Amino acid sequence: MELQGAKALVTGGGEGIGKGIAAAFSREGADVVITGRRADVLEAAAAELGVGWSVGDVGDEDDAVRTVREFVDEHGRLDVLVNNAGFGRFAPLVDMELSDLEAVYRTNVFGAFLMAREAARIFVRQQSGHLINISSTSGLKGGSGSTAYSSSKFALRGMTECWRDELRRHNVRVMLVNPSEVQTGFSSKAGYEREGSPKKLRAREIADAIVGALKIDDRGFIPEFSVFATNPF
Repeated sequence: MELQGAKALVTGGGEGIGKGIAAAFSREGADVVITGRRADVLEAAAAELGVGWSVGDVGDEDDAVRTVREFVDEHGRLDVLVNNAGFGRFAPLVDMELSDLEAVYRTNVFGAFLMAREAARIFVRQQSGHLINISSTSGLKGGSGSTAYSSSKFALRGMTECWRDELRRHNVRVMLVNPSEVQTGFSSKAGYEREGSPKKLRAREIADAIVGALKIDDRGFIPEFSVFATNPF
């Protein structure tokens, strides 16, 4: 696709991978709006990147419907939705609370579903569109203490496969991206600290890979790819 002039909506776009994707799209000439729950974070990121912003919780159905409707009202169409909003909570099974699982699923699964559904209704009407779901290598292989996060990403992978099968006949390309560990604030927000390393991926590597995948001619698409650090050790 041609990103110059494309209309793109990025959830969780105020920081981390989402902000990196918004920055990359903006550099390519796309009209970008970032969403999230914290107005101060969004406003600062939008001012830095020169993009629009909209406060909303992807896990709230009314917010999801409103966010997509307002985007299309302002821009006339929607070409790309990046389902990036997500977080994790980590604990051994025997110590895990149901509320932790429900909170992770509200954003990572139900939020992705709600935003994808609203975008898909626009894409089908347009007979075109790109849906990009940001998953994780944790959605390829589970690990100790990762019940909530990994299972939410396995769910996203399954939904992505269903949506891809449904929407291809409408010229809608559905892509799943599996980053490995990226230098963001993810771990501290999830309640654990990981040793930082300049060898680990940055948000920019994920964003550049997505831009490259999108820029192939629309007669084809890349349904899924993973991005690993070359030597994070």
